[in-house]
Amino acid sequence: MRLAVLALAGGLVAAMASPAAAEPKAQPDPTREGPMVHLFQWPWESVGTECRDFLGPNGYAGVQVSPPQEHVVLDDQGHPWYQDYQPVSYQLETRRGSAEQFAAMVSSCNAAGVNVYVDAVVNHMTGSGSVDSGPGSAGSEFSKYDYPGIFADADFSECRRDIENYDDQWEVRNCELVGLADLKTGSDKVRSTQLDYLNRLVGMGVAGFRVDGAKHMPPEDIGALVNGLVEVPGTGQKPYVFQEVIGDSTTSPTEYVGNGDVTEFTYHHEVSNAFANGAVSGLNTLADSMSVGSEQAVVFVDNHDTQRSSPTLTYKDGARHDLANAFAVAYGYGTPKVMSSYTFDDPDSSPPADDGGMTAPVDCDGAGWVCEHRNRTIAGTVGLANAAGGAEVNNWWDNGRDQIAFGRGEAAFAAFNAGEGEMAGDFASSLPAGTYCDVMSGALVDGSCTGGTVEVAQDGTVSTTIPATSGIALHTGAKLS
Repeated sequence: MRLAVLALAGGLVAAMASPAAAEPKAQPDPTREGPMVHLFQWPWESVGTECRDFLGPNGYAGVQVSPPQEHVVLDDQGHPWYQDYQPVSYQLETRRGSAEQFAAMVSSCNAAGVNVYVDAVVNHMTGSGSVDSGPGSAGSEFSKYDYPGIFADADFSECRRDIENYDDQWEVRNCELVGLADLKTGSDKVRSTQLDYLNRLVGMGVAGFRVDGAKHMPPEDIGALVNGLVEVPGTGQKPYVFQEVIGDSTTSPTEYVGNGDVTEFTYHHEVSNAFANGAVSGLNTLADSMSVGSEQAVVFVDNHDTQRSSPTLTYKDGARHDLANAFAVAYGYGTPKVMSSYTFDDPDSSPPADDGGMTAPVDCDGAGWVCEHRNRTIAGTVGLANAAGGAEVNNWWDNGRDQIAFGRGEAAFAAFNAGEGEMAGDFASSLPAGTYCDVMSGALVDGSCTGGTVEVAQDGTVSTTIPATSGIALHTGAKLS
């Protein structure tokens, strides 16, 4: 969801009505809402190609990309994924590509109608485990607390030790997260340096930011950065911002909503556990247990951290993971974010790479990359979410445990069978009568369905049989008659 995102509606309608409407968009649209995908650790050229070939055509509204700033190079540790989260400078040279390749990627995604959201690492610089690892990915020499031309010792918090007590909010916000040099984010110098970096990205067409480790910074420090962001060129809008806030007894996501949206980790726990255990009937009251309202929540089944630290559901769980993601996209609470992974056994492992640690081009049909966002069960529901828009859930049905069905206004209907037996019956919907493509199994292409079809009766009844650990999704944008 968005804060203050309606200003361009009239202009967009006019553009859609003009002969140029079929031309690719050359700029981002920070007003656009809808599901996004996290292409974790993807190189820039592959992201640009995916925006053009799959994300745009399938209706994804945005893509979260990995941090684009210079990072440490941990050769002796096999280039683990987390080296990207240890900034050395704000040069745009990483294992995923050059500044020129990053700019080309942003341009390609914008032309495809897909917003680019950068993972912004602004809480810290490098860590204790990378003291002797220089130079960085752009060739910069550094040492912990000393980054020539950028930050010196005085720019870091006085607490030079790891956070020991997570019940102490001062420690959480001022001491070091796993040995990472904690910046004085209240300092004018630190803020101005980081704003130069963030605004340079906005000038290149980046539509927004995910603020990494937001709970480790005071809300007002993030607010100062948000307030200092320039408008996205050609849009009249500030960038969209969502913050990583893992709520606990010390920190509430509600403290940060004044700056933008927040990640709702409670949603991850409830939805992941429900589909892992097959106990999905209670999800009809999902919103009641969330800490923030739907309009300011970014939700997910798994992300790059939970895959490794609390893997309730990941790509390794197959159909249950896919079904949970389809639910998250279809249900309409918050802004859903789909994780797109690479395979791993060691949680620290690098993405597919060459001998020098440079990330390999993505091949969704080959080994190494998972590309969950392309799975038909998930990708099909993106169209449903877009067709439903802001319509609320209606016609909820459940069997008391492992089977559910619901509609989204008069535009969409979905049913999920998280059990081990068939789900068969007549289910109420508000859909117009007709024949619909089941978009979890196929798409509407040239007037016919590439997957299954479902009939909706004159009174909106959906009569269907759904196999175990499966579902159906119908919407008016994939109606045959």
